[in-house]
Amino acid sequence: MAIELGAAVRVSPLIRFGRWSFLGLGVLYGAYHQNRLAKREVGIRAIEAEKKAIRDAKAAEEKKRSLEEEARAIAELSGPVKK
Repeated sequence: MAIELGAAVRVSPLIRFGRWSFLGLGVLYGAYHQNRLAKREVGIRAIEAEKKAIRDAKAAEEKKRSLEEEARAIAELSGPVKK
């Protein structure tokens, strides 16, 4: 079942110019918006990198403290038994 299409309609040059203008403006706006978001993301990543360094330092300190406590507990358990 084929649908018959009518004859092609000639589009006004003003409408054609408007379409292409809006397409160009949309591309330019998209590039501007992407650039703005990329700059914001760079700032966010810098802040996250600083927070990660602090978080890693705290985790390393906690791990060190935990290992020291574990070594002390093992030393107490494996030491000579007092009678």
